[in-house]
Amino acid sequence: MNSKPVVLIVDDEKNTREGLARALRRSYDVLTAEGGSTALDILSENTVDVMLSDLRMPGMDGILLMQRALAKCPHLSCILLTAYGNIEIAVEAMRHGATDFLTKPVNLDQLEMVLKRVLRSRHAETENRQLREQLDSKFGLENIIGNSPEMHQIFETVRQVAASRATVLVQGESGTGKELIAKAIHRLSPRKHGAFVPVHCAALSSTLLESELFGHEKGSFTGAAERRKGRFELADGGSLFLDEIGEIDASVQVKILRALEERRFERVGGQESIDVDTRLIAATNRDLKQMVKDGSFREDLYYRLYVVVINLPPLRERTGDIPLLLKHFLDVFNRENNRSIEGFSPEALDLLTAYHWPGNVRELRNVVEQTVVLSRAQRIGVRELPAQIRETASSERFNSAGGGTLAELEKTAILQALKKASGNRTRAAEDLGISRRTLHRKIAEYGFTEVK
Repeated sequence: MNSKPVVLIVDDEKNTREGLARALRRSYDVLTAEGGSTALDILSENTVDVMLSDLRMPGMDGILLMQRALAKCPHLSCILLTAYGNIEIAVEAMRHGATDFLTKPVNLDQLEMVLKRVLRSRHAETENRQLREQLDSKFGLENIIGNSPEMHQIFETVRQVAASRATVLVQGESGTGKELIAKAIHRLSPRKHGAFVPVHCAALSSTLLESELFGHEKGSFTGAAERRKGRFELADGGSLFLDEIGEIDASVQVKILRALEERRFERVGGQESIDVDTRLIAATNRDLKQMVKDGSFREDLYYRLYVVVINLPPLRERTGDIPLLLKHFLDVFNRENNRSIEGFSPEALDLLTAYHWPGNVRELRNVVEQTVVLSRAQRIGVRELPAQIRETASSERFNSAGGGTLAELEKTAILQALKKASGNRTRAAEDLGISRRTLHRKIAEYGFTEVK
């Protein structure tokens, strides 16, 4: 079986087409087409990894070919070639789905480098997609999305730990998707036909939590009108997910420890020991190790939980995944709201990538939903983004632009934007990603005279 990647070269210029084919045949299986119609026929009959297409061709240009090719082969990687290279064409091509963009005459070393990078990314996306399919759309597609090395490592850990009985501790900031990771572990495990039982520990007092976890006998306390099974018992043969386990009171911690060690417990007010086969997955956004040092979390329970640890990175540490998440949630909310918004402008994408995302993926999801519901534009630009995103992201971008205080960086950025816009404040505000009102306030604050 031939394992070489397959590259389709589409160019109406014979010399260019054959020259590129000769250069690539050593490392790739190469197919060629002199135009768009022939290329689409080839794609219908062959599995192609990368299409390398000229932008300007008679009959069907490269962008139209790419759109039709992607409709046939959604996972095809497309690189466009043009002798008329400029940023506007590049942005347009990328907006319509191009993976990359090269100018003619093609530098073969650069082409080889781009192809290797595209194929590496394609391989990673394929693995990611296969895992997400395994995780099931109900559990996997909403937040477990990413091509960053950190997320690939997490996917691999999920694969490995799912088949075991090991206790898992998922650590990460609020909104990073800890419960979805827990559900994915359960879904991929031999326990998938058993129940997945979540408990959000911070929402319950210690007395209520003990009853929720272990159940109670009739009459064991005021209001206990009948016997009730607890979550440990309901999760027998399945998985119990304890979210925010760092919030649990010490008196309940010791009972959880015993249930983990002995796989048995008594209901509140009961004498009978109940045996269970329950797999525990816990999550926290707190530093349990520090809590052990402080005496607020039991050391023996900590080590019982600390068998397999999955650390979910905050979104600000995997900014390369932001465009992927934005596209996914845009597709979700377009469907839910019967909208057809095409995507995000490069300027809006730049701001969304610069934003710190303190609420992580949950916040990003909410921002996309709000924007889709309220936007009247076909493409989301800076104006359509929430004011908080525009202003906070702009400040963060100023702050990361170099040395000096934030005020100095803001002054420099505002002056540059005003000069670039020839003093037009509306255009300058759009370039900066802030409202015109905010720009007026900043101009007054810094005492700028008119800039032209």
